[in-house]
Amino acid sequence: MVTVVDYKAGNLTSVMKALRFLGAEVCVATQADELERATRIVLPGVGHFAATVRLDRSGMTAAIRGAIARGVPFLGICVGMQWLYAGSTEAPEQPGMGYFTEQVTRFPDGAEDGAEKVPHVGWNQLELLRATPLLKGVESGDFAYFTHAWRADVSQETIVTTQYMGQFSAACQRGNVCGVQFHPEKSGATGLKILRNFLEMAAC
Repeated sequence: MVTVVDYKAGNLTSVMKALRFLGAEVCVATQADELERATRIVLPGVGHFAATVRLDRSGMTAAIRGAIARGVPFLGICVGMQWLYAGSTEAPEQPGMGYFTEQVTRFPDGAEDGAEKVPHVGWNQLELLRATPLLKGVESGDFAYFTHAWRADVSQETIVTTQYMGQFSAACQRGNVCGVQFHPEKSGATGLKILRNFLEMAAC
């Protein structure tokens, strides 16, 4: 059972449609106790990082920590990936889960010639740093769809990078915890490969 977390800040419909297209049994969790039966957890996110406060207030943060500790594979998408870090300058008063120690920061305001805009919206090429089961069948040079103004710097957990106003982390992974800054549900065949690989990940 793939459980998609609903904290009123995610693009649930398209994520669930993509997962079901791949044959997954999908349910939505709005309460912490609904994560107890999850065998996969997906945390989508769009909009402002401050919305993740609802995860804390609902008990979802603690429940997700518990599921991860049990070895349940976890995938954070866009703001869902950013939430894995210590926090974001978008909402300095709101901590992230802190699974990764770095802070998420905003892109610079733009190149001097105005060619690069914030937010970063559109298709960008991926550069794979190391092979993981999440990336099976994905190659450097493949494209994914991004829409965001905040990003994580490259760190030891980064498995994929993208170039836009410099290099940043497009995907990260440590153990059973994965994050993608792009939207796999909107990234065509490449995104479906990544979602399929996530569905096939073994519990740790």
